[in-house]
Amino acid sequence: MPSEAKDAENFVEKPRTFAELRDAIQAGGTRATDLAAAYYERIEKKNPRLNVYLSLTKERALAQAAQVDALAAKGDPLPALAGIPVGVKDVLVMRGAPATAGSKILEGYRPPYDATAVARLEAAGAVLLGKINCDEFAMGSSNENSAYGPVRNPVDTERVPGGSSGGSAAAVAANMAVATLGTDTGGSIRQPASFCGVVGVLPTYGRVSRYGLIAFASSLDRVGPFAANVRDAATLLGVIAGHDPQDATTSPAPVEDYAAESDKPVEGLRIGVPTEYFGEGLDPEVRSAIESGVAALKAAGCSVKPVSLPHTNYAIPTYYLVATAEASANLARFDGVRYGYRSPASASLSDMYRHSRDEGFGAEVKRRILLGTYALSAGYYDAYYLKAQQVRRLLAEEFLRAFAEVDAIVTPTSPVPAFKLGEKTGDPLAMYLADIYTVTASLAGICGVTVPCGATKAGLPVGMQVLAAHLCEGTAFRVARAVEAAQI
Repeated sequence: MPSEAKDAENFVEKPRTFAELRDAIQAGGTRATDLAAAYYERIEKKNPRLNVYLSLTKERALAQAAQVDALAAKGDPLPALAGIPVGVKDVLVMRGAPATAGSKILEGYRPPYDATAVARLEAAGAVLLGKINCDEFAMGSSNENSAYGPVRNPVDTERVPGGSSGGSAAAVAANMAVATLGTDTGGSIRQPASFCGVVGVLPTYGRVSRYGLIAFASSLDRVGPFAANVRDAATLLGVIAGHDPQDATTSPAPVEDYAAESDKPVEGLRIGVPTEYFGEGLDPEVRSAIESGVAALKAAGCSVKPVSLPHTNYAIPTYYLVATAEASANLARFDGVRYGYRSPASASLSDMYRHSRDEGFGAEVKRRILLGTYALSAGYYDAYYLKAQQVRRLLAEEFLRAFAEVDAIVTPTSPVPAFKLGEKTGDPLAMYLADIYTVTASLAGICGVTVPCGATKAGLPVGMQVLAAHLCEGTAFRVARAVEAAQI
């Protein structure tokens, strides 16, 4: 075996930082092509058990890795993500690769273009390994709603990895990718990061382009990174963030150097702890871990004070009205006409619509389409959808008032650690309530980072959620890095 290939295998044995991998490629200690090949070998061994990857893009990945090796061989400076193996959640399109969104209804669809976030990763030198499993159309909190089977948590394979980006979190936790892209509509990056013990980032709404994202709820959907450490997550966000003329909702604000921001000390920062996030339903071991994280921030020189977000109890019903209404509209396009699954039981046009959607969509997606259609229907719009948007405004205003007094807010990411596969599938309401600490930031449009913050006695990871005001990702990264440094 060539020495470079052996070195690449060594790099895959345990997670490495972006800087370590990039420096090794630049110095000739390993080659990007060998590193990619080593990750594909690891995926081949682990994927049958964990069910993380739905499809692989080997030809494209190895071609990109060869370009990185050619730059390194000439001694040219390497781009920020040169040679870094990255996986992509299967709700983001990649040119020529299957894009299923975890659904049977998109079976066979191969888009002719790249999502903006995907294109920016590749422009920065990243090696795109393949498409990653997720809850169908990103609807779920456990990754059990995929038409292609559930993902298993690498920490405990009898438990869920979280959802909907459970595959993206599991890929990083199992070192089946150095980093991944996920999406977050109501907690779909932050909760899986907590369950799998990795870092997950919710950018400010409009900070990252949604062009090429298969939509669930357009006013809530966001694209963000997973990584094994805060600095790498910050680096990845810096690559994919920024204005995109193909997405009118993206912000024109300049993109900070998030990695440099994460290096800054936290001494003097004001940290808010919302009383509403520490009430009934919070697992005692989760509470203890978060309290230890707060103590670590105090020890690092932060001042800590209680804050109040009194409309928190209304967040779940508000979210599940807004999100389902938007899903009802967005998913109307999947009808069996132009692409994807078409039912053979189609004696008429109306039969084709009805059978294709009934056979192509899973139970959770159907449930949310029906809820959303009902909320938007004549006679109910004002009572449900309009009222939910009014409460959403109140939630956003509460965060604005809180951030006038503090620089960041810290909370548990989830009230419980990772639960067992099948434990909540029979009770959709219990599954929805598990999002109580994440949907508030989604509705308000603010940013946040989930960072590992200890573990339960059974060894299950606990994540702390660090929330910051609009376009203040740098502050969230600083606080998350201080929690990480404490190694709670």
